[in-house]
Order: sequence, then C-alpha cells, then structure tokens
Amino acid sequence: MMVAGCDVGSLTSKAVIMGDGKIVASVIIKSKARPGDSADAAMGQALSKAGLSMNDIACCVGTGYGRDRISFVKEAVTEIACHAKGAQWLVPSARTVIDIGGQDCKAMRLDARGNMVKFTANDKCASGTGRFLEVMARVLHVELDDLGTLSASSRSAITLASACTVWAQADVIQHLNSGVPVADIAAGINSAMASRMSVIVNNIGFERDVVMTGGVAKNAGVVAALEKLLGLRIKRVTRADPQLAGAIGAALIAGERAQGGKS
Repeated sequence: MMVAGCDVGSLTSKAVIMGDGKIVASVIIKSKARPGDSADAAMGQALSKAGLSMNDIACCVGTGYGRDRISFVKEAVTEIACHAKGAQWLVPSARTVIDIGGQDCKAMRLDARGNMVKFTANDKCASGTGRFLEVMARVLHVELDDLGTLSASSRSAITLASACTVWAQADVIQHLNSGVPVADIAAGINSAMASRMSVIVNNIGFERDVVMTGGVAKNAGVVAALEKLLGLRIKRVTRADPQLAGAIGAALIAGERAQGGKS
C-alpha cells in the first residue's frame, strides 16, 4: 500500500511517498507563489520519481501553512502533529523536537509513542525563523546553505545588537562596511538564531534526546551554537533529510488513516 504526505511551507514544499514503512520517493522544491501550485509540483515530481500516479496512492495527507490549499489530499493535519510523528520516525529516541521553518519556529516535547506532551511556537516575528537566515544570506551575498560552512572558519564572531530581522539587517550591513570578515558575521548570525531558539526550547522543559528538523537543521553553525547554549548534543538525523520531517509525518498519518485508524 502506497501513502503520501505533502508539506507546503512558505519557503519550500516537500512531498514524500511511503510504502511498507519506507520512503519510496521524496522531493524538496522552492515554494511557488500559490500553495496549490507548490503542492502540485512537489507531488508530481515525487510520483514521477516513484513511477506512480495519484490513483496508486491509498491516502494522502497535507500539512504546512498551505495545507488547506492542497486539492489532492484526503485530510489536512497541523504541522505540529506531523513534525512530531515524522521526527520520531527519523529518530525513535526523540523526546524533544526543534523545528525551524520559513515563517515560524517550534519546540515540541513528546512521549515515548510520539504523542505531543507540550509545545510552543514563535510565529509573530521573522526572528528565529528560516526567513531571518534567508534575509541575512542575501545581505551577505552568499547562498543560504553556505551560512553554516562560513561560520566554521570564524575567528571572532560578531554579536548582533538586536534579534529583530530589520535591525539585525542594518547591523550586518554596518559590519560589512567596516570590513568585518564575512565568516565572523555569519557566525554571529547563526549564534543569534540559536540564542532565539534556545529561549523557546527552555520554555517547554526539554528532555533528551533532542532532535532538529527543518532546513535549518542542516546549518552546522546554528546546530553547534544551540548545542553550546543547551549544554547537550543534538541527535543528528541520518535516516532521511531532516527537512522532510513534516511530509514524512503526514505520510505516516496517511498510512494510519488508510488502515482505518486515527493518530
């Protein structure tokens, strides 16, 4: 039985097709202007990779901020539930999940079965989100994926005067004009992101093992800075791309629905 999950985010859209508890195909694309178009493109590419059509999918669940605009899903589920389930599939020992999306950041505490015990989120400001890093990368004229690599060569990371994206942007421009090495600025940006996220994580009373999902989980600079602030090692996701966690969770829920069960 084939099931699928589609996660339409503000920056990227993801689609996952699963069969027998394994990932058959997955896709991550840049989101389009319309959520429905993003979903169609992501799922279309995933189906093409798997050599399948939607008629072969027993159930598909949608999630993400654009979940209500996906035409082909049988149900839309919150990203909180999907990321919790997806994270624990990726790392079964996960009890705390940190997810940094394009427009929000979330921290979730789970029980042994992957059910959410407590969560908190920040969706009122771009600070501490993927959008923050995207803006900073643009100011530095570097690729978003290079921020983590750049910070590794920093010798003296800057300290941003404000976590606000607008003021931080002005701060970064000032440092650039002053001749501060880009690596030091990148390290300061990653540290600011980690500092903002550590506050949210501490608010839920985190438990080991701690796992990061979302695209920022691939930024080694943010991960290293957050580990230092939390005083622990964050478990690395190796089973699949951590950015797929929401779509994986949606596919797992689709599998439960197809068998007549509920999450």
